[in-house]
Amino acid sequence: MPIDLDVALGAELEPTEFSWTSSDIQLYHLGLGAGADPLSLRELRYLTDNTPQVLPTFGNVAQSFHMTEAPTVQFPGIDIELSKVLHASEAITVPGPIPPSGTGTAVTRFTEIWDKGKAAVIWSETTVTAPDGTLLWTQKRSIFARGEGGFGGDRGPSSTSSVPDRAPDLEFDVPTLPQQALLYRLCGDRNPLHSDPEFASAAGFPKPILHGLCTYGMACKALVDAALGGDATRLASYGARFAGVVFPGETLRVSAWKSDSGYTGTVTAPSRDGAIVLSDLELTPA
Repeated sequence: MPIDLDVALGAELEPTEFSWTSSDIQLYHLGLGAGADPLSLRELRYLTDNTPQVLPTFGNVAQSFHMTEAPTVQFPGIDIELSKVLHASEAITVPGPIPPSGTGTAVTRFTEIWDKGKAAVIWSETTVTAPDGTLLWTQKRSIFARGEGGFGGDRGPSSTSSVPDRAPDLEFDVPTLPQQALLYRLCGDRNPLHSDPEFASAAGFPKPILHGLCTYGMACKALVDAALGGDATRLASYGARFAGVVFPGETLRVSAWKSDSGYTGTVTAPSRDGAIVLSDLELTPA
């Protein structure tokens, strides 16, 4: 079904209420590799019973955290086969720390839809509020849908990615586990692209790939640890563009440069000639 721009652009989904617990936070952090050193007090802050500190990137997955079925891409004016969809970008902004347990109401609106000819890029923005109306976080997301272009929409800007022409201010390696995707999928993303070899092959990959949001979260945690003293409450916003895939078991390299607002950076896979997997990474401290 082609995208119906008149229906899809500006469409707002019905509010969705959801809840999370401190155990959900702990599982999310474990899915990002927290606790690799179980004697580190810094690592244990992410895994404390009842009151773990919360990486703001939990907000990117909180609404779907308890899903046990593969997601669908069916919205007003949008109906796309899951195998055609790739995550393009993600960002989160928090006015204050996310509580370790709570209830939120999410409202999602489709803000931009770009026609790239052979593909479409669909942007959405989700605001999440507490029961008393307090804003908890704002999430922005784009997805890339292969074969869904040609509907007559605006092409949108061309993607450009650049980093300063100097050595990074921070650079470090972050290992992933061979079973990382199988663990992280318990955080609500049951897309078989990350667990089913046959599905991954049909989508054009030699084997299941790591969730982009896992790579995204791992890079955020690594930067919080390196640049913000391991204090997740010091993070105001974070975002990145998904520029390539990660295969579970690879080691990632995070490179970051100080900027006027915080840090900008990239994440690469050194074992594949430095292939870029995250670009346009932006971290802003509170």
